[in-house]
Amino acid sequence: MSTNGQNQRLMTDRDLDDLSKVHQNLANLLRTVRRHLHANPELGFQEHKTAQYIREILQMEGVTGIQEIAGTGLYVDIKGDHPGPMVGYRADIDALEAEDRKDVPYRSTSDIAAHLCGHDAHSSVAIGVAVLLHGLKQHLHGTVRVFFQPNEEGVPSGAPVMIDGGVLDGLSAVYASHVDPTLQVGQYGLIAGPATASADRFLIQVSSDTSGHSARPHQTIDTVWIATQIATQLYQMVGRLSDARNSAILTICRIAGGHAFNVIPAEVEFGGTLRCIDEDERARLKARTIQISEDVGRLYGADVKAEYSDGAPAVINHPGLVKGVAATITELFGDQAIVRIPVPSMGAEDFAYYLKYIPGMLLRVGTASGPATSHPLHDSRFDIDEESLAPAAQLMACVLLSHLREQAVRQATVA
Repeated sequence: MSTNGQNQRLMTDRDLDDLSKVHQNLANLLRTVRRHLHANPELGFQEHKTAQYIREILQMEGVTGIQEIAGTGLYVDIKGDHPGPMVGYRADIDALEAEDRKDVPYRSTSDIAAHLCGHDAHSSVAIGVAVLLHGLKQHLHGTVRVFFQPNEEGVPSGAPVMIDGGVLDGLSAVYASHVDPTLQVGQYGLIAGPATASADRFLIQVSSDTSGHSARPHQTIDTVWIATQIATQLYQMVGRLSDARNSAILTICRIAGGHAFNVIPAEVEFGGTLRCIDEDERARLKARTIQISEDVGRLYGADVKAEYSDGAPAVINHPGLVKGVAATITELFGDQAIVRIPVPSMGAEDFAYYLKYIPGMLLRVGTASGPATSHPLHDSRFDIDEESLAPAAQLMACVLLSHLREQAVRQATVA
């Protein structure tokens, strides 16, 4: 992307004219696509009908050469008329295991799945990007790979499977966008460096050989009390065993053990997530989580098993790519469309896996326009203002066009 300031045009007048002509048709298409996907959600690695629908829409719009990957994933390479490098754009296609409680015509028809994190919108925008760039091949200096990833929400997630399948082969950079109900339609959130946190899961099992009487806890191993001692110690790690300047958060979200009010159970388990911005801090807190749990168990005579599942790492946005996206937003919509995000989100995004191999950038797209579209991500009433879809697709198409054009110019200059 260009880093030479606002005096250098990123898009030609012909590019912008071509994009503006298709805006309304694109808006209608993406609204239709999003509503179909929203009404017909599928869980991770089960997105067979979703993938088939995406394929049919792309083919209907003249986009061919669609390839399967990672079971239910897809990708397509849009090859330009001019030589140049290859860059990627990623969308996720799976839904959450949750109930949709909105009263809208496109409400989920599934009792177990719902698009409450915007993956239906992400897929729609990616379709828009592919369709737009397919129609702009004469301006494209290189190739854009648009890919649709399954199972972003699951652990282990779909990104590593996509990578193993070769989706990053030949790519020099990768972009993605995510809906943001805290931003208004027409606003785009930017942050360089850490943009989201890692998200790892832990499960602590505290057990003994026998249960005990609540009147005589001293005669047994009180698994509930030991579990609470471990939990208290874990909650105290952040800011004491970690550098307070590196954001981290440990949250216990589930606990189970026993049925009777007067019986100390033989087994108690609890679990939750550990989220970090810094990779070194992440490794250190993981090790301490296991060590503390086992040490407290030994101290009080319980058998403690600590299971830990690594999730997605933190998304680290490449500063140069962020600067280029900012320039494109300014050119298309003006400076007022940019919202500088002051601190990273402690949520997670498995887009981070791709950024372990190549530079990348995750953009936040404002989707709110009132109370109905301002519910938080994963809320059972989550919805978006669909007026955000076409502009987001046009923006990302421009970003990708500009990225390839500048890379081609640099390569020509070096040659």
